[in-house]
Amino acid sequence: MKSLFGTDGIRGEAGKYPLDAETVQIIGSSLAAHLKQQSSETVSIVIGRDTRESGEWLEKALIEGAAGAGVKCLSAGVITTPGVAYLTRLRQANAGVVISASHNPYYDNGIKIFAPSGQKIADTVERHIEADILAKKNVVTGVAQLSTISEAELRSQYLEFLTNEIGAGLDLSGVKLIVDCANGASSELAPALFEKLGAQVVAINATPDGRNINLNCGSLHIESLQERVLAEQAHLGIAFDGDADRSLFVDAEGKFVDGDATLWVLANQLKEQGRLKGDVVVATVMSNIGLEIALRAIGVELIRADVGDKYVLEELLKRGASLGGEQSGHIILPELSLAGDGMITALCLLRAMTESGKSLQQLTSGFQQYPQILINVRVREKVAFNDLASVREAVSEVQERLSQNGRLLLRYSGTELLARVMIEGANQAEIDSYAELIAGEIRKEIGA
Repeated sequence: MKSLFGTDGIRGEAGKYPLDAETVQIIGSSLAAHLKQQSSETVSIVIGRDTRESGEWLEKALIEGAAGAGVKCLSAGVITTPGVAYLTRLRQANAGVVISASHNPYYDNGIKIFAPSGQKIADTVERHIEADILAKKNVVTGVAQLSTISEAELRSQYLEFLTNEIGAGLDLSGVKLIVDCANGASSELAPALFEKLGAQVVAINATPDGRNINLNCGSLHIESLQERVLAEQAHLGIAFDGDADRSLFVDAEGKFVDGDATLWVLANQLKEQGRLKGDVVVATVMSNIGLEIALRAIGVELIRADVGDKYVLEELLKRGASLGGEQSGHIILPELSLAGDGMITALCLLRAMTESGKSLQQLTSGFQQYPQILINVRVREKVAFNDLASVREAVSEVQERLSQNGRLLLRYSGTELLARVMIEGANQAEIDSYAELIAGEIRKEIGA
């Protein structure tokens, strides 16, 4: 079992184990040694970071470890996570490394490693790196063998890909956008991209200072974007997180459009064009039952994966599907990129709007977000719910009442002694009573 790598790499407070300089040198050295074992040719790594103040010294430590093991490093400087994934494939590098903690506050950071395909690197490699970290492997550091290609040129190649390939034929003339860059990695790239395609862009939260990334802005704080869209009478508001692998939206009426609603719009477009392979969409257990019901009405099946873009991508590739994502705005279109890319998602949504001649509020009609209730019950131990007779009976009763017009998700917290009862359905009062029924039985059986 891995202890340091989660579904999104290693993440924690910068400067503290395992994100201290010494450990990050080991990560660089271990990754480089593994890559050299797999190749008889020159090995290279593409590295990028977001705007956190810790990014530069963490990147330096990683490069020192990799360089000591004889690997060439290409630094793209400040760039989005999917930008690194793209450049790794373009430059035929052996791996890509992103130094970012996504939507976390500035004092956190993280390390994500991509394979040349754009997928997260294999679990076996992560376990190999963890073993070296835990063994406190001795590292010979080296001077960076940096490529002659500049950071600016690498970023320009990614921007050209978005503009000329993903945005090919997309004319945004007359479209006014408010773009919230979360003071993160998209701060220069996103405004430039949409302007190149003809849009009138008002960029907000696009002046990073190392500490303001995600601070009351971006995809976790939509309120100011909603206000700005209404004040500027914009056609669309786009909110990125710190590393821009996800995007959320605000329509012209100021209504919040999450990842579920985005999946609905894109699924409709692909279905109409005959490009929705297998008539399936992959989401997670957290996606709203309203998405499942809306898709069912147009003959599309919703497949649920565990929470995490890694698991969504695994399911997409297994089924050969065209579209998947998370409620958080992390959308994956495998034919375009195996890495969730907030800017690609935004371009696809804008294409759906321009090609249909419809506003976002018109495109999201037909999707109803169902009411939800979540109750946390503190427990003294985690017993399989099926082994608790009264809980099992209550669950069976609720599921029968919900039928196909609601959803029950019952699980334990992964980190605390908590049972989580989540129910979605058409009527808030009804699902509140159902959730209390099940929560009450859990309290009787194993309540703390």
